[in-house]
Amino acid sequence: MLPGGYWDTTGQLHREFELSALTGGEEELLAQAGRSQSATLVTEVLSRCVRRLGRISPVPPDVTRRLLVADRQFLLLQLRRVTFGDSVHADLICPWPDCGAQVSVDFPVSGVPVEEPPYRAPLHTMTLSDAAVADGTDLGGDGEVCFRLPDGTDQEELSDLLAHNEADALTALLCRCVQRLGPCRPPEREQVSGLSALARAEIEERMRQLAPAVEQSMAAVCVGCGRTFVAPFDVQRFLLGELRTDSQLLYQEVHYLAFHYHWSEQEIMSLTRDKRWTYIDVLADSIGALNGGG
Repeated sequence: MLPGGYWDTTGQLHREFELSALTGGEEELLAQAGRSQSATLVTEVLSRCVRRLGRISPVPPDVTRRLLVADRQFLLLQLRRVTFGDSVHADLICPWPDCGAQVSVDFPVSGVPVEEPPYRAPLHTMTLSDAAVADGTDLGGDGEVCFRLPDGTDQEELSDLLAHNEADALTALLCRCVQRLGPCRPPEREQVSGLSALARAEIEERMRQLAPAVEQSMAAVCVGCGRTFVAPFDVQRFLLGELRTDSQLLYQEVHYLAFHYHWSEQEIMSLTRDKRWTYIDVLADSIGALNGGG
């Protein structure tokens, strides 16, 4: 079940999903993307691997693109689990200036904290404080604000801007998510960007409270100095990097299986990595036995 969920155009909420492991096709996509961590890549990978979302099957990119940010992160975690298993190993560097030792951390995917929202709705309404309204915010005498929560469309549109100017990206995100300011529906971009710092802070905090969340940090103990530290855990960056396969290795595996089994490229690329490696191990044992017997 997704911690948040997808609201379709009829107002129905979809949370239950079915997920399949990565096949060679998805591994090729990740390999060709190089070191890209783009939200567009996440959208494409999820649309290929999420087999069903509620009553939606197949699940097109337009749906995975409009999933809430935490739901996309949660699906990446589950994709890692079904592809490689629950146990994760990570190598970190102790951040203390007088140490810098390498720290190994092992944790289960199922143990990553996931926070569900207090309630679910496609749109949320809040009332700004009197101080925020009095602080120059032009709401036509009305302190009501209606907004949606950030999703994959926002990640795709704002990823480049975020890499260059975080402040502008946050302003643009607020402009995209706010659906009504007082009586203005939809509000002009200038109205949203012109909100006072207090009004913006209150809206952003309410959005944080209402959004599902996947823990983005992990605690670790350095074996070198014995001190504890908290390391950032970027779900998207870590898991896409771990799921990525070297394209040359992938094509070598395809060639090896095609040469011995006479399977087509399409048949081999539809296999998961575990299945490919199982057949490769069987072949290696058979070839080794034949060579030993000769």
